[in-house]
Amino acid sequence: MHYISGDEPVDSCMPRGKKLTLSGKNVKNQDGGTFETLLCRLQLEDKYQQKWTREDFMKILPPVSQSQETCEKDVARTFLQRLLLLDYRARYIPVRQDSAEGIQTDYVLEPDEDETQDDLDLFFNTEEELNESRPSDIHPMDVQMAVFHCSDNFLKQTMITKLSQCQFALPLLVPDPVDKDIECPLWTFGPIKKTWKTTQTKDNSSVITMKSMSICQAETPLVSVFRLGSLPLSKSQLMNTLINNRHSTFFHRECPGSTESRYLMDGVAEIAWYWPAGKPNDAFSDCTAFCNLHGDAMLYKQQREILTAKSSVIVVFVPTLKKGNTSTSVISELLNSEKPVIFLIADKKCNAVQKKLGKYKMGLKGKNQAAISEELQRIICSILSKPHDLFKLETMADVPGITVDEKEEICQKAKSAAMEIQQLLQGMDVAKIKDDFLSCQGELWHKWCSTNKDLYRLKGSQIEMERGEKQEKMEKIREDQRRASDGELMIKFIDILSLFKSKEKEYFVKWTQILIDALPKNDLTPILQQYDKKWTDILTLKEKKQNTHVKQKELDELSKQLQSATFGLEHIFREMGQIYEAHASLENPPRTAVRNWSQYPELAAELLISGHPMELMDGDAGHVPLAWISSLLEEVVKKLGDRRIFVLSVLGVQSSGKSTMLNAMFGLEFAVSSGRCTKGAFMQLLKVSEEKRHFKFDYVLVVDTEGLRALELDGSATLKHDNELATFVVGLGDLTLINIFGENPADMQDVLQIVVQAFMRMKKVNLSPSCVFVHQNVTDISAVEKNMDGKRRLLEKLDQMVQLAAKEEVCSAERFSDIIAFNVEEDVKYFAQLWEGSPPMAPPNPGYSESIQELKNFILSKASQSDGTKLSDFRRKVQDLWQALLNENFVFSFKNTLEISVYRKLEVKYGDQTWTLRSNMLTIENQYYYKIKNGTLKSVQLNDLYEETKETFDEIQTDLTSYFEDKPDKEILAQWQGRFKSKINDVYDDQLKVVKNRLDKVIQQKEACKKLDDKKADFENKLMQKSRELAKQLKGKTDDEKELRRQFHSEWRHWVKELTRGTEPIDEINLENDKTEILMELGIEWSFIEESNHGGNFKKMPEIGNYDQYASIKKQDRSLLQRGADHVRDLFTGSLSHQDQELIRSFINEVAQKSLITLKSKPVVITGYNPTYLQELAKNAKDAVAEFESKQKYALKKEFTVDLLHYVFARAEPWLLNEHKTFKANNDAQAYIDSKKGHDYKLFKMCFKGSFSVMVFSAEICNKLKTSMSGAVCHNTARALASEIKNSSPAFSGNRQDLENHVLGSLAEKENFDSFITYIKQPREHMENFIKEQVKKYIFVDNKVKARQILSRNVDELKDSVNQALHDATEKFKTQSGKIDMWLEEFSNLLKYKLVFTMSSQNFSDINDFDFLKEEISKGIESITEELHSLPLNSRMKPDEILIDQLCSCCWVTCPFCLAVCTNSLEDHSPDDHSVTFHRPAAVNGICYTGTDIMALGVCTSEVASWKSFNPDPNSDSSVPYKLYRTAGPKFANWRITPDGSKLPYWKWFVCRFEKELETYYRKKFYKDGEIPSEWRRHTKANALKSLY
Repeated sequence: MHYISGDEPVDSCMPRGKKLTLSGKNVKNQDGGTFETLLCRLQLEDKYQQKWTREDFMKILPPVSQSQETCEKDVARTFLQRLLLLDYRARYIPVRQDSAEGIQTDYVLEPDEDETQDDLDLFFNTEEELNESRPSDIHPMDVQMAVFHCSDNFLKQTMITKLSQCQFALPLLVPDPVDKDIECPLWTFGPIKKTWKTTQTKDNSSVITMKSMSICQAETPLVSVFRLGSLPLSKSQLMNTLINNRHSTFFHRECPGSTESRYLMDGVAEIAWYWPAGKPNDAFSDCTAFCNLHGDAMLYKQQREILTAKSSVIVVFVPTLKKGNTSTSVISELLNSEKPVIFLIADKKCNAVQKKLGKYKMGLKGKNQAAISEELQRIICSILSKPHDLFKLETMADVPGITVDEKEEICQKAKSAAMEIQQLLQGMDVAKIKDDFLSCQGELWHKWCSTNKDLYRLKGSQIEMERGEKQEKMEKIREDQRRASDGELMIKFIDILSLFKSKEKEYFVKWTQILIDALPKNDLTPILQQYDKKWTDILTLKEKKQNTHVKQKELDELSKQLQSATFGLEHIFREMGQIYEAHASLENPPRTAVRNWSQYPELAAELLISGHPMELMDGDAGHVPLAWISSLLEEVVKKLGDRRIFVLSVLGVQSSGKSTMLNAMFGLEFAVSSGRCTKGAFMQLLKVSEEKRHFKFDYVLVVDTEGLRALELDGSATLKHDNELATFVVGLGDLTLINIFGENPADMQDVLQIVVQAFMRMKKVNLSPSCVFVHQNVTDISAVEKNMDGKRRLLEKLDQMVQLAAKEEVCSAERFSDIIAFNVEEDVKYFAQLWEGSPPMAPPNPGYSESIQELKNFILSKASQSDGTKLSDFRRKVQDLWQALLNENFVFSFKNTLEISVYRKLEVKYGDQTWTLRSNMLTIENQYYYKIKNGTLKSVQLNDLYEETKETFDEIQTDLTSYFEDKPDKEILAQWQGRFKSKINDVYDDQLKVVKNRLDKVIQQKEACKKLDDKKADFENKLMQKSRELAKQLKGKTDDEKELRRQFHSEWRHWVKELTRGTEPIDEINLENDKTEILMELGIEWSFIEESNHGGNFKKMPEIGNYDQYASIKKQDRSLLQRGADHVRDLFTGSLSHQDQELIRSFINEVAQKSLITLKSKPVVITGYNPTYLQELAKNAKDAVAEFESKQKYALKKEFTVDLLHYVFARAEPWLLNEHKTFKANNDAQAYIDSKKGHDYKLFKMCFKGSFSVMVFSAEICNKLKTSMSGAVCHNTARALASEIKNSSPAFSGNRQDLENHVLGSLAEKENFDSFITYIKQPREHMENFIKEQVKKYIFVDNKVKARQILSRNVDELKDSVNQALHDATEKFKTQSGKIDMWLEEFSNLLKYKLVFTMSSQNFSDINDFDFLKEEISKGIESITEELHSLPLNSRMKPDEILIDQLCSCCWVTCPFCLAVCTNSLEDHSPDDHSVTFHRPAAVNGICYTGTDIMALGVCTSEVASWKSFNPDPNSDSSVPYKLYRTAGPKFANWRITPDGSKLPYWKWFVCRFEKELETYYRKKFYKDGEIPSEWRRHTKANALKSLY
């Protein structure tokens, strides 16, 4: 491998006219090359001042180049990206020159200029053949150091950490490339922590001790190596043989890409460590540091002196030993120093010899490298076996004359602050640190978590009392946490975090992490060693088949110690979360709080955004702090906006390399230190780079988790914990990596079963994550056939696990592909083992980093097809998954709030669409109504209505299609697309049929009263004619008003008698008499009828709280009681069971509903009222009572039948009276003529006064118009008001759930018990009353001005239409000859779609002055409109009826337990389950404990989480566990009742507020087991209302 690049002048690689200067200088180094040139060639010229940051690389970037060659301009970025991937070959990246100029790409045969020259002479020609024009190569270490110089401190720190993991030497002393000042990047070493094993010989045996600590604190011998002058061999290469013979720890001249010239390495001192493994072949028995000064040490005096002072052993390479050489003075200094020195002489051929104490020399000539290395190692070991100086990296901060990055002001400020934290903890045991400073997360938090989980596993008989006690216990724990939240550590930490600016916070957090990890007591090594020993002992005992009980107990104790012995920065953030949750749990936090705990989520959000991992699940407590995580993510949304994220999660066995894989893949910082495996789950945010903007998401959220089968957990807890973790992580992830360590799936059987079960659960709750299996530590990943066989075996094992899991999850799946989209060819990846050799000195395997890159590319390829998830939706998903996991039945308990939210919005859209459809239908119906009434339409066909409404319906369908396909949530919406489109079609078809039926009824009425309608015109003409004749007779005889009126009234009686001869008037009906007669005909005594009328109980019969007074024991049961049969007494104690009570209530409603349907089928409006209609209703109701009674174990008294019949009659009466009134208006000729009397008297007076025919005719027209316009205005205003109220009222503009919440809010505000009872017992009736009430309030209170404006607008619009028709008809007949009847026909035709208008011109054939007629009618219209503007808004306008039709067309099925009404906006929403947000305590419905008068307090959302049982059939003794309620029968199967741990304040407040009223109403008591928990009484009305919105 070779770097091929050019040594061009600066100007050649920069824009013309621009020159790079650094700090005002243009510095050249000794070799004549410039730092500027190097940066320019690497295209880093802008990065020396504007440094690369960690954020530039900790994001989703384009794939790293894996090609053989990389462009020179890309090499720096590629180097860093591959280094982050732990690819140590990053130092050896092949580079191709950016320009082809000067590069010879092919070896071309040179022309033979002298043909006489023979081949031998030609070959031995010594003329220089070097192409001087060929650019020089860039040294690989110059690339590394250029990147180092162009990185900020945080990226340098990451870079040094990765170099250390790659087992490369690290820069310790670095000359500034511009001013040559020596810098020590001490800060960058901070996070590096190493583990090794030392070997000591005691009593002729080796004692091995494990050590683990930060390299900054490790005290080790330091062997410094430098050369004086030039050497023929490489000292770096020789040093590598001492440290790691298989790996180039120090770059040397024989490494690929090495060049003669280098610009940035001379004067750099690199340091590396030898880490022994505690094995016999260790080169050194303890950790040893080696420092290599690059370049001639003669030229770098300052570095040489620093290393000399710090070293335990000095190794000096010299070309020769001669007095008088330039190196003599340096050699003299070293010989006179107290430090052991080993001189290696290049031109001497001699063995190693100690010339004086601690001073050695050895010749190198004639020796191979292995011999030199072996001898040198022996000398160093000999020296180190005696007392010697030790080197500690952190002491470099005290070296004078150099710049230490730690001493930068911002870094030092943050370090000082972090040291304040450290000093608080110094010398303390980890367990004591947690007890003293982090008490909120210890026992208190664990008790809270345990109690919270118990809320979902209630077992007692008094569930609500038990729930209340546990909630009180949890509140008490929170109170204790609040008292403990002012610890000195947290106060100091939060104060510093709050005061520091963004960059200062990063330094502070990093320093705190470094210093905490460096605490002496934070070392898990001793415990891990003990654990390892105990585990080995147990395995030995098992092999010998001996009892392991004692050892197992000791191992469990060590597990507990291991859990409590860790302490890191994550614990401080966990404490922040607990302090926040403790304070946030207060419903009304005190405003005088000393500390602003509400800012904690914002502080954490800032760190998460900046790239710091945050704990998602507390691994110690096994719990998700929902309030904390929810608030944290909410703050992230505030800061970033509701961005879309792709969630990548990982799952696998403990210590299988999950965190290492993620860190390498994305440059993350999940903890991977020895003994510090991830606990719980952590999340880290990665931004998508601009180069990846084609992704549909903005960030990737990576979720790292603790391993399955964690050693710290005992066997009883492992499976449950693993199931929870797997389900949670799989549910969160859009893609989950399943990490398998090794090649054999059989070793992973239990883990695979857990994973399969998790994916099966996701399928059952309609979540669709994907997965990739990663096999790590595979020996030969290139063996295709072997890998194919491995994939086959994995798939077989997965299919087996599916079949096992299917039984437990009650699922029909048989193959893994049945539950998740899975391609075994693509979705299974094989990784080489992580280390190339044996740790701790082994570097990462390059094949591992290649696998990482391939996997990353594959993941991003899959991710590119995803829309991702909004941050707010992810926040909800965390809550949904965890809430469901708290319940034992995940699938039944999972409540996808994102899906619910999307569905609720869809319901709103559906409501808007159906409203648009309904409004359009009403408009069309209105037009058809006028055409029918005006006699221009004789029949209505569905096709006609379809054509009229098709355009609107097509627009609705297009809009709905767009909604489903263009919304960001289209993947969720897709499941309902077909159903809702079908629903819209059904609504459309139903509306067409309803409108047609109503119009057919209008036509029937028109036909039924045609005889009268035909007579009406004749009546009007004759009355007009007679009025005119009478006026002529009386003209000139009298002017007295009284006499005129008397004469007119006298004649009027004669006219009416004459005109109505042969017709009978239609009488009013007397329903009261008919009802009484019908009841008596049925054999009901008068006394019962009178008592029922007088008592009035029947008026609200379905709302009666207790039906005991209506029931009695059947005769056969009474005889048993008289004989003292105890079991019968138990069977019936004098009160009906709740199921019986509700059965009676349902029966009453059913009979009333059927009776009304039967009655409405009668043609009352056509034929009039007939008492037989009521007789039929009464007989049907009485027969229904007999049938119902025959199926029950109790009898219904006669009082029940009487009250039921009265109730049926009461429900029928309004409809009957209204229909008969219409019949009378349409068919009573005498009534019609009587209605004309006042108007005809006016016309008579006009004729008497000699008014023109035009004036009389115009008055007649205006009279007709007034009636019609009034009706049209009322109708149009009702529709307009309904539309306005629907769109502007919060109660009506949302979905069914929104409407329900407003109903409940209204009830709470009024605190009227009777209204509550109507709502509980007759929910639909109450809903209709609520709509009427809200409409009335809108029109007459809140928006009376606007309502009046709507009326006026409709009046003005109609007035304009009438005036336009008047103008058009008049203009037409001004230009065309025509008579008045033709004018009237034209005028009527122009109004046929606007209002009902028909009249005759028989008595006005003499009119021909149409302008005069127009003028008179116009005056009349003005008068009419003025009157219409003053119409009372409560006259014939019925916007409430329109809204009731719209809003009550929804689901009315009630919960089989608490009778709460389903809140789905669709009437038939199958296959979706019924559901309701607010279930109720049993006492709300009067449920009591069996055989007692004690009110039951259970809430079904609590009961379904308990182990209690219920009896679904009162006539059967069989019971069903609440947890399995869906198996109890059809009415239970379609209800989704999810366990709810919330406090349900609304209905608990109601029970407490109306305790006495409920006792009176139901005749039951709250006492004993039914005593109201004290927790309920703390709920206020304000709490209740707050819970609704």
